[in-house]
Amino acid sequence: MHATSCNMTMAFPFHHPFALLSFMSLFSLLLITCSCSRQLRLHNVSHTLVLDSGCSLAGATWYGPPEGFGSDGGACGYQGAVGQPPLSSMVAAGSEALFNGGKGCGGCYEVKCVGNKACSGSPVTVVITDQSPEYGNDAVHFDLSGTASGAMAVSGKAHELRNAGVLKLHYRRVGCNYAGVNIHFHVDAGSNPYYFATVIQYENGDGDLSQVDLQEGPTKGTWLPMQQSWGATWKLNSGSPLRPPFSIRLKTLRTGKTLVAINVIPEGWQPGRTYQALVNFHA
Repeated sequence: MHATSCNMTMAFPFHHPFALLSFMSLFSLLLITCSCSRQLRLHNVSHTLVLDSGCSLAGATWYGPPEGFGSDGGACGYQGAVGQPPLSSMVAAGSEALFNGGKGCGGCYEVKCVGNKACSGSPVTVVITDQSPEYGNDAVHFDLSGTASGAMAVSGKAHELRNAGVLKLHYRRVGCNYAGVNIHFHVDAGSNPYYFATVIQYENGDGDLSQVDLQEGPTKGTWLPMQQSWGATWKLNSGSPLRPPFSIRLKTLRTGKTLVAINVIPEGWQPGRTYQALVNFHA
């Protein structure tokens, strides 16, 4: 893990003590602004690509058990996966600016709290897995899992930080990197030969999707557009029985990259099962 910092050479003639105090206050603010440039790996989710060049300010609260993962899957539909590797409870609910009608599900953000003595000053990476209500005057709000909230604290101060109420965060969008994990497709329990729906998880890079298409059968004919059903679930209603195996084509929301998971849904597929692709986007 490498950290970068802002290096500045500045010369000022401090003829008055108040001038020195003013300079030190300005310098402290600059250090806070620049400190988002650190690269972090936490648990099994890391990032190697910065999608936003600078930090922005957001509000933050936390929900669920103090050492837990917020809600069980939340509005993105990831269910119990939020508490298991590679997410490992490092998740957050996002206000609409982050959740984006469900298309923001899976996005990765580097966050760190500021303005509280219990804040460690080190950033952590969280994944959007749920929707947060709009909160006060916050244009952007993170409702963090108890685990993610405590991870921002000085060692031994997690309880104190969680009891601090509404926090201020510096945040920026980063690329997801699920090391050694390929994309997963969890088939919705209501799927049948005429209707296919799947939750899509663990996309490297952007982490979120703008378009999903399905190609049926061994002859590999036309790509059929799927619709976003809710959260990270995409669906296809067909007027005739769909013929497996299914290949699924994904297009990312932010950078428009495309990837095809060939024959990822096999013949004899079953509702409620999870199928793992052999591919993932480059991190």
